[in-house]
Amino acid sequence: MRSEGGQQHGEEPEQARVFFSLWPAPEAAKRLSAVADSFAAAAGGRATRRESIHLTLAFIGNVPVERLPELEGAAREVRGEPFALVLDRFAIWRHNRIFWAGSSIFPTVLTELSTALKAASFAAGYAVAEAPGNFVPHVTLARKVAVLDSVLPACEPTPWINRKFFLVRSTPTADGSLYENIAEFPLGA
Repeated sequence: MRSEGGQQHGEEPEQARVFFSLWPAPEAAKRLSAVADSFAAAAGGRATRRESIHLTLAFIGNVPVERLPELEGAAREVRGEPFALVLDRFAIWRHNRIFWAGSSIFPTVLTELSTALKAASFAAGYAVAEAPGNFVPHVTLARKVAVLDSVLPACEPTPWINRKFFLVRSTPTADGSLYENIAEFPLGA
């Protein structure tokens, strides 16, 4: 027997794994991808593909597909100004074997945007997968790093201008997750 939503009673609704993100300009993604490939070749691990390089603002996790418009609506209420970010450092998180890029100085608007997205998502009834104070802005460049004491490459500062943020769906595959933008939201509007 089918319910009004078209699914059988007792069936779980289709889920989408989602997060809010910033995407770099193509030139910045190209530069970061080259660093990721080189580092993974030297230290082992899986480099992040160029088209997957992003900065996560808020990870929401699994959401019923039919509720995605509600999440999008909550995000449309979030306001922020466009901002520049400069990635100027590399590091390795030993506990989860991740090589990442970050900034020595993050603009306040970045943290405010992340906090506002988490608060809006929570207020709309979505469990946010991370605690509000745990935002560590970073760009994952390689996972499963084999040699944790590898020499880090020199970091040529990479500018990144942000004029919008995105709601992204993540679909796991054998070669890493594939990302699809579900919605985009302008900053400064």
